[in-house]
Amino acid sequence: MNDDPQAEDTRITALLHTVDRLPGPSHLEFPDGYDHARATARALRLQDRLTRDLGHPCALDDRNQDASYHFEIAVPGEATGTGVPVLVRLSNHGDLAAVTVPGPSGHGIPEGAVSPETLDRIDTALRDLGRTPVPLRLLHRPYDGVSTWLAAEAPGHATWWTRFFGHL
Repeated sequence: MNDDPQAEDTRITALLHTVDRLPGPSHLEFPDGYDHARATARALRLQDRLTRDLGHPCALDDRNQDASYHFEIAVPGEATGTGVPVLVRLSNHGDLAAVTVPGPSGHGIPEGAVSPETLDRIDTALRDLGRTPVPLRLLHRPYDGVSTWLAAEAPGHATWWTRFFGHL
């Protein structure tokens, strides 16, 4: 992790654009070469790691369809230090990950909803297992990537969250 937040944002923004340009089918759900069995094994390793590190069972949801992600790991409120549950969403693209709270919009964490220690443990687990945590502030930016389909389907509303962590 970089100690300079602006440099880290620049690096991750560049990564989003790079991953966005990977060859893939027109439906945008996953890139060419996506290996679902490998992704499942990696998601299970992360679930086990979070359960161990946070001291509470974390649940894996692998039933997501028509989305640019397939896995969410639910961290129970008892494990967050504040009683608020969180979700760790794993993109089908570029080993990207995002941490959010459950809910209809599902892509925001209210200030103080999760202890910094819990977020640090989740971030460390993600990085140790080869994932890149993407700050939500970057995912809320308007999508300015290469997909003309996404821009046409959600004109003025598509974000980087939509591209890599949302239902398409």
